[in-house]
Amino acid sequence: MKLSGGVEWAVHCCVALTGVTEPVPAATLARLNDVSMTYLAKQMQSLARAGLVHSVQGKAGGYVLARPADSISVLDIVLAIEGTEPQFTCTEVRQRGPLAASPEQCLQACAVHRAMLAAEQAWRASLRGVSVADLVATVDRDSGPDVLSRVRGWLASPTP
Repeated sequence: MKLSGGVEWAVHCCVALTGVTEPVPAATLARLNDVSMTYLAKQMQSLARAGLVHSVQGKAGGYVLARPADSISVLDIVLAIEGTEPQFTCTEVRQRGPLAASPEQCLQACAVHRAMLAAEQAWRASLRGVSVADLVATVDRDSGPDVLSRVRGWLASPTP
């Protein structure tokens, strides 16, 4: 499984938006993460459509978290950016080619499909169990609480 870079950017933005009281423009978030403003804006729009961030229009507009950080899982962010479709799609290879099995012989999912489904369920469960608040706590523990407070101060400055 390979997730797009947009997932990483979106997760970092959600972490940065914790504790922010005023909307942060997408351009500011893009500068903070040194990424393309155009592409980041698309990720933020996806987060807004999923109800994870709230988009505020106007001169003082931007983005704020729409829910408490402890109620936004990393899986919520992944699904908002990548979509809800399974990562693996079974095409019933065993029903193809010169030795194709009949549909009657394929009433149960094949071993490959079952293995891929189990793996997908495992990674989804793992990401569902990690909230944005958990990530914030990890940053605070690993890098010190001043890191995110400096980020929040930078985001709140008039011209970051």
